[in-house]
Amino acid sequence: MKIVILGAGQVGGSVAHILASEANDVTVVDANAERLQILQDRLDIRTLAGHASHPAILEQAGMADADMLIALTDNDEVNMIACQVAYTLFNTPRRIARVRSGSYLSYQDQLLNDQALPIDVLISPEQLVTDYIQRIIEHPGALQVLDFAEGQVRLMGVKAYEGSSLVGQALRTLPDRMPGIETRVAAIFRQGRPIMPEGNTLIEADDEVFFIAARKDARAIVSELRKLDRMVKRLIIAGGGHIGTRLAQGLEDRFQVKVIEHNPVTARRLSEQLSRAIVLQGDAADENLLRQENIENMDVFCAVTNDDEANILSAMLAKRMGAHKVMALINRVSYVDLVESSGIIDVAISPQQATIGSLLAHVRRGDVAKVHSLRRGAAEAIEAVA
Repeated sequence: MKIVILGAGQVGGSVAHILASEANDVTVVDANAERLQILQDRLDIRTLAGHASHPAILEQAGMADADMLIALTDNDEVNMIACQVAYTLFNTPRRIARVRSGSYLSYQDQLLNDQALPIDVLISPEQLVTDYIQRIIEHPGALQVLDFAEGQVRLMGVKAYEGSSLVGQALRTLPDRMPGIETRVAAIFRQGRPIMPEGNTLIEADDEVFFIAARKDARAIVSELRKLDRMVKRLIIAGGGHIGTRLAQGLEDRFQVKVIEHNPVTARRLSEQLSRAIVLQGDAADENLLRQENIENMDVFCAVTNDDEANILSAMLAKRMGAHKVMALINRVSYVDLVESSGIIDVAISPQQATIGSLLAHVRRGDVAKVHSLRRGAAEAIEAVA
């Protein structure tokens, strides 16, 4: 396929790398010539410096005979206008746009059609991350929770603990040890390295085991790999931005939720939007504030501000002060492996990997219904329609 990608940031660059490696004809457009040069040096792609939504630039990028436009700039309006230009002037068959603002997402049913905004697929990183975090909170003990077959099947990643019933056992014995439960081990990561699971493969303590099972059986399998964590009741969300707001709205009816937001204006707005969650104006890395809010009794501390360093530091502090499970949103890919290898933060959340997985399901040829990255891109799980 001939694909034009707008935006050479972390997501755009990663998507370009994957699609170019699959023998697609890829052109990347970005206003930053330095970013483009870095990609050009690494990949067999064409690049073009210019404004991503300008008709003349899109024409130079080869939009007239492109099969697909993927708009991934940091500007929602540029992404949407580019799709409109591609549809109106070049009749591009498929148009995908990343849109972050909740103001647009609230009206996507009315806005997304050929008579309004001709966008075939809208990707919202914030919504993808919010859904991902909610699934982890709903499954204590899981490192990763991915849905397939419209939620009927789940792929979960769990760290096997010393003393659990399956540690030291071969994979071929799983049916005997869990009668009535059908499951398959899809991948094992041992000391950060992937192991091809075979019948005689033994599960060792501290292995990250990824298994596939019916949604109803997932919790039972987790209990065989580790002592089940207590069910989540109380949690703190650090950050009241788009992700923090959506997360609090999705959880406040089922859990005791507190949100810490540094900006007083944002905190006031958030308190008006939420019906049951408590909003605290302050610094999530303030020891005194965390102590006052009984951080040692919190089941989950989730840092989702726009600042990677603030998320990492506040999550580490919360863990040290007794929070049971801590998660941090981390945009910089180089930080993710570093943080998780430290073992202090339980779950590092990468918006890039969530976005890329969703994108690839819409880009790849064939009957691919869903694509997920395992362990931050070390492997992929693909749902194909038979």
